[in-house]
Amino acid sequence: MLPTRILEKKRDGGRLSPDELAAFLRGYLEGGVAEYQMSAFLMAAFIRGLDSAELSVLLHETIESGARLRFAKDGPPAVDKHSTGGVGDKVSLVLAPLLAEAGLRVPMMSGRGLGHTGGTLDKLEAIPGFCVSVELDRFRAILREVGCAMIGQTKEIAPLDGRLYALRDVTGTVPSPALIAASIVSKKVAEGIGALVLDVKCGRGAFMTDREQARALARTMVDLAAAEGVRTSALLTAMDTPLGRTVGNALEVREAIDTLRGEGPADLREVTLALSAELHVSAGCAPHAEAAAAELGAILDSGTALERFVRLIEVQGGDPGVVDDPGRLPSAPVREPFRSPGSGWLDVHARKVGMASVELGAGRRRAEDAVDPRVGFEFHRTTGDEVAEGERLLTVHAADSASAATAGHRLADAIRLSPEPPAPQPLILERIA
Repeated sequence: MLPTRILEKKRDGGRLSPDELAAFLRGYLEGGVAEYQMSAFLMAAFIRGLDSAELSVLLHETIESGARLRFAKDGPPAVDKHSTGGVGDKVSLVLAPLLAEAGLRVPMMSGRGLGHTGGTLDKLEAIPGFCVSVELDRFRAILREVGCAMIGQTKEIAPLDGRLYALRDVTGTVPSPALIAASIVSKKVAEGIGALVLDVKCGRGAFMTDREQARALARTMVDLAAAEGVRTSALLTAMDTPLGRTVGNALEVREAIDTLRGEGPADLREVTLALSAELHVSAGCAPHAEAAAAELGAILDSGTALERFVRLIEVQGGDPGVVDDPGRLPSAPVREPFRSPGSGWLDVHARKVGMASVELGAGRRRAEDAVDPRVGFEFHRTTGDEVAEGERLLTVHAADSASAATAGHRLADAIRLSPEPPAPQPLILERIA
């Protein structure tokens, strides 16, 4: 196998045979294919795409590059959820303990923030002491004890994906539907789950801004996972405006805790219950989504899912006191109001808010950048609200006055005012199964 021949063939739009692609991928793992050659392949795959046969090979090789979890068939059904990334998306922090409280097993392996979108691991690490780097044996023990566990990808699970993911982040190849699909599905299949729900974000704050593209990505992932024996559905959810009322890691943890208490913003609750209901039905615990959502909503309102989250925090080394005393979470020293520049109906642009949060330090420009858990935005009004000139729209939580001022300039471009109210848009756009 000559790597340059493989690269030339893919560059020119050719289809790689299963043997060719498998040899190239294995060569990368074994050191026979250099990092720069794999970077070239990722760019060629981004531009030329991968057909269904190539995608199947990529998925298979990624899964088989590491270990696969196995759960006893007589135990609780193992399920998981994945989001393609949004702004203010803290659904996983609510969904995992909620489904565990409902009697399911949730072995959740999550990622860090990418571009303008936030990451579940960064949010969890805003809880003092919370450890997301957990070996597989400990992961299994936490699952037995709590019913859910939330960790980062381990070196044992799909190590090929871990290496490719890091390269994609720095080579401009993140938004490739084929690469996204293989990355997500490989990790989920290796988790040993029996059911999966995909939250495919669509809109100006998502990686997939076009609904047709989002639908195609969802269909690809559903088909890939189903072919591996995982019952899978996908919800296309709107990501034009931030989800919930906070953007920034510690702030989003607070909002997730409020939601687990039966409070929290309506949009976050709606998306969480819709995704949770899909898994509840797939696991055979409810006859249909409406019944599942009602049952899960009652659990959320009871507060018992919050108690489950407290146990998870404690078992993974975090400070459970943050639940009753949010002041124990990291807090920014500077808080500046952002006021409405005029009167009208408010429209908040999710992607621009996400980029402003990165500028503030809540996200990363490069994989090696540190994240400041304290900083972010707390919205008091949101898209669809009628506001008056000078009214406080949000509070900027910043490390210093200079960064707060810079964020304010960024936010000015993210806020639009209209003389007419916007047409109402549904949060759940479509279901694909």
